[in-house]
Amino acid sequence: MTCIVGLVRDGHVYLGGDSASINDDRSITIVKNPKVFRKGEFVMGYTSSWRMGQLIQYHFTPPERALQQDVMEYMVTNFIDGIRRLFKEGGWAKIESNQEQGGSFLVGYQGRLFTIHADYQVAETANPYDAVGCGSNSALGALFALTRAPHFSDTATQDILQLALDASCNHNSGVAPPYLFVSTVEEN
Repeated sequence: MTCIVGLVRDGHVYLGGDSASINDDRSITIVKNPKVFRKGEFVMGYTSSWRMGQLIQYHFTPPERALQQDVMEYMVTNFIDGIRRLFKEGGWAKIESNQEQGGSFLVGYQGRLFTIHADYQVAETANPYDAVGCGSNSALGALFALTRAPHFSDTATQDILQLALDASCNHNSGVAPPYLFVSTVEEN
């Protein structure tokens, strides 16, 4: 299920997500539920499970960050501790061989893009973009090419994200439009 793409540009984080839901029998349903959303200072986009994403979107309150606390330190400690508690309380945490498992999602915060993996690892790539979901490889290839193209600085951010999602959709049966977009840019 899914392709979520993220791009850091001009100090803001932009996310785009598709609308496909894959059932156990591999059939596809187009849903209204957004997989990308804004939550205060954060933008988030998820794959893995609707329940996981709904817990984050509707039940998670990001913990406060201390004034001088490093952003990565905050994400790895306070933020992940809050997510782990949320998943346990919401019945989503999976514990096997004494190891907790969650799901994968992107988080934009403080002009930075983080990938949260199923083992609660927090990653921040050296690239200004990332993607998660079954269609991520095609999207990553498109983002690589698009961010290096001569016309990149003149191309609207949403157009770049849409092209990456289109590439993912074209090469993966688990990705489908319509696409939704969110960003950390202040809304008026």
